[in-house]
Amino acid sequence: MAPLWFLLAIAVLLLLVAWRRAIYPHRPLILLLCVPALLSIWLIPLPSLWPWLMALDIVIAAIAVADMGTLARIGAFGVERQVGAIASLGKPHQVTLSISNHASRDQPVWIRDGLPDGLRADPDEFCIELRRRSRSTVRYRMLAKRRGAFAIESVFIRVCSRGRLWQRLLSEPCKSEVNVYPDMKQLEEYAVMARTNRLSLLGMRRTRKVGQDNEFERLRDYTRDDNYRQIDWRATARRQKLIVKDFQANQSQRLVFLVDCGRMMTGESAGVSLLDHALNAMLMLSYVALQRGDQVGLMCFSDQIHSFVPPAGGRGQTNRLLHAAYDRFPEMVESRYDEAFLHLASHVRKRALVILITNLIDAVNAQQIRRHLQTLAGRHLPLGVLLRDHALFDPLQQVDWNSLVPADAPAATEPGIEKPSSNPGLTTLQLYTAAAAADILTWRHRVLTDLEMGGALSLDVFPEELSASLVNRYLDIKARHLL
Repeated sequence: MAPLWFLLAIAVLLLLVAWRRAIYPHRPLILLLCVPALLSIWLIPLPSLWPWLMALDIVIAAIAVADMGTLARIGAFGVERQVGAIASLGKPHQVTLSISNHASRDQPVWIRDGLPDGLRADPDEFCIELRRRSRSTVRYRMLAKRRGAFAIESVFIRVCSRGRLWQRLLSEPCKSEVNVYPDMKQLEEYAVMARTNRLSLLGMRRTRKVGQDNEFERLRDYTRDDNYRQIDWRATARRQKLIVKDFQANQSQRLVFLVDCGRMMTGESAGVSLLDHALNAMLMLSYVALQRGDQVGLMCFSDQIHSFVPPAGGRGQTNRLLHAAYDRFPEMVESRYDEAFLHLASHVRKRALVILITNLIDAVNAQQIRRHLQTLAGRHLPLGVLLRDHALFDPLQQVDWNSLVPADAPAATEPGIEKPSSNPGLTTLQLYTAAAAADILTWRHRVLTDLEMGGALSLDVFPEELSASLVNRYLDIKARHLL
């Protein structure tokens, strides 16, 4: 058994040296080490074989040490990364890696970018044959799973020795910073659809205006197609010809978003948190409102005020809204609606459309939402946006309510006649789950009804449909001159 112990000692020594230099045995070396280990079994019936096994151990150790010397050294490769500084949540982002081989021989390499948690690469690893004194380029799509600022520190390169007995993991420093914002690709899609008159593909409908625009724009000469009720008789008498007034849609109106970042927004829908859906919708409506000349503000709050952007217009307002919200994440804390609405009352004096985006879970937060929104009804135009939960609505879709048999229905007594099944294919647990969901949704509907009776508007929608629904409600408010 001495050769076996000698072999193990050499193997442990080599592995300790390799581990300190990020060098690991490859599969061929493990298979090669198994050969003398299996041959050591023959030492029991044939003890005279141990010199030959000892010689074999020495040969294998010498080959392994010699092959370890052919591994690429630190600095044998150079890496450059080309990546945009701004990425959108959930949208593919192109990344290019350029790898240079400074060594004097060709070698296969495995390349993996050192993305932090929250970023995912597709594909996540490349295997290429890198020529000596050459450069190669690989590209992959980076997908961000959450918002925030990310630092990519290095690129990992795995190489093999010439005899394929060893492999080494090299970490080449290559620092890049990426800021992941809410979905900005939707703004490009909206602009393209608006120019080609295809906004209906995004779920946005054309809104018919009620009445006519009521903000004065200019005076001009009367034409045959003008409405006589728009004639300005004073200007007509002064200039001795018919003059009419031109009106335009109300501009410079204000929108203020109140985005809840507390425990109500920690859920997920379609793999994205409720807060991300809310920020995507906020970004979309802000873009539409700013294009129409309105002013947009934002407040992110939970148990405190995290960020506040006063209402303003112009192209730069979109960037200010992005920087105020891109690094906000839902927290497991109770939201302080009183502090949020007190801050709003002290910083927004003029009438505005106040859009509160939150979730409805229990009677405590429902009472706070209703009380604070109804208090705003006289001074501002409040709109409560409540996100639906698929876990409540989906169980109701599985039940055919028209086939339910009343509890007092007579039982079948005649032979061969069976009482009809009230819910074929459903278990008792599914029926009770559907009944509980129906009870919660009835309570939710009652809360929404009380909210609207108190003078506040409401929007009850699934998170993935929030952007289009919120823009449609905004256009409806503008068309009806409610603001």
